[in-house]
Amino acid sequence: MTSHYCPHTPQEIREMLDAIGVASIEELFAPIPAELRAKTFNLPAGMSEFETLARMQQLAADNCSQLSLFIGGGFYDHLIPAAVDHLAGRAEFYTAYTPYQPECSQGTLQALFEYQTAICRLTGLEVSNASLYDGATAVAEGALMALRATNRNRLLVDGCINPASRQVLKTYLSNLDVEIVELPPLDGLLNRPALAQELDDRVAALLVQYPNIFGCVEDFSPVAEQVHAAGGLLVTAVYPVALGMLKSPAEIGADIAVGDGQSLGNPLSFGGPSFGFIAAKKAYIRNMPGRIVGETVDKNGQRGFVLTLQAREQHIKRHKATSNICSNQSLCALRGLIFLSALGREGLTELAQLNYDKAQYAKASLAAIPGVTVLQSAPSFNEFTVSLPKSADQVVGALLAKGIVAGLPLGQYFEGSENLMVVTVTEKRSRKEIDLLVRELEVALCN
Repeated sequence: MTSHYCPHTPQEIREMLDAIGVASIEELFAPIPAELRAKTFNLPAGMSEFETLARMQQLAADNCSQLSLFIGGGFYDHLIPAAVDHLAGRAEFYTAYTPYQPECSQGTLQALFEYQTAICRLTGLEVSNASLYDGATAVAEGALMALRATNRNRLLVDGCINPASRQVLKTYLSNLDVEIVELPPLDGLLNRPALAQELDDRVAALLVQYPNIFGCVEDFSPVAEQVHAAGGLLVTAVYPVALGMLKSPAEIGADIAVGDGQSLGNPLSFGGPSFGFIAAKKAYIRNMPGRIVGETVDKNGQRGFVLTLQAREQHIKRHKATSNICSNQSLCALRGLIFLSALGREGLTELAQLNYDKAQYAKASLAAIPGVTVLQSAPSFNEFTVSLPKSADQVVGALLAKGIVAGLPLGQYFEGSENLMVVTVTEKRSRKEIDLLVRELEVALCN
């Protein structure tokens, strides 16, 4: 096969213009202001399939795919079992979307039913829906669910929740009669004195994160009791891999648990795609957003699956919908189900232990660097905050040139935190990579 480019002939161009009722190329592009038009398209010569593949591989190699990633903050570099790609790529799943005729989509419905079961077992709560859009919108959906369930209009939001989630929450609720009160972090933890001051009988829910943006792990059981005594709900955003080691949301008194499922078998790809999950106590099922798949029997007594509840705007009147996001992420949720099924309870526990152990090694090694302090206000899982003797942005930039993404600088999110950086260590990071991070960080701090 030769590589060549064959432009259209003037006759072919004339025929195409006639077909669409346009007299000339100039007329075709007339709606576009002259200053916005390209002077020339400057298209390169055509390439063969082999040449195109080689070029794409070259471009992919330029995307820093060999970086050592110590950055998290909501998206994590975890191993994905080969079974996830293989099974999720099967045609019966790969093209599946919303089952508008659910009785004809038994395979999809069963997969979603099993997914709901897995999320309930993971969180310890009684009901789950068939997935949400992503983790940030799941936080907002959890807040809206609490507002409906309590018929109140005040939310207390822990300032230790991921800043992106807090921003989405504000955007979601900006046109509603809802008061959002952010509790400023206190040493990287929930500000409990501020909570005691703000908690009253108008509060629908307290929103917290577990572990939080600083990597700290708190036992919210006493907080749950406080909130419940005031008639409110506890909404907890969780990191699902951490639940292989930590108490479940149900065990710490959460009424609603939400989170992002990217870490469950979904790759990092410019921040997506992913899926959000939500689970709750059964008492609040009527306020749950999206769709819920249920198990039943047909007229012959055979097992079957149906959309039990589907209170979203595609199915009912907009003002009655519990969610106005019509796109959930069924394929990504399926990947999460396959991931959890492949690991099982013991495998998830082992995965969590690997993350914890490697993070503890990194934490101790970084704390030994002169001038570096590790936040010790609470236990951590696989993320922790370090205080540096210089700007975290500068340090991250210096180490990036060495092929290391050192962490997430917090200065852009919290005033006065320019020297703070969150370091994440997953099971994919080797001792060699951690030691390299420590050496290069020490060098960067000396320069």
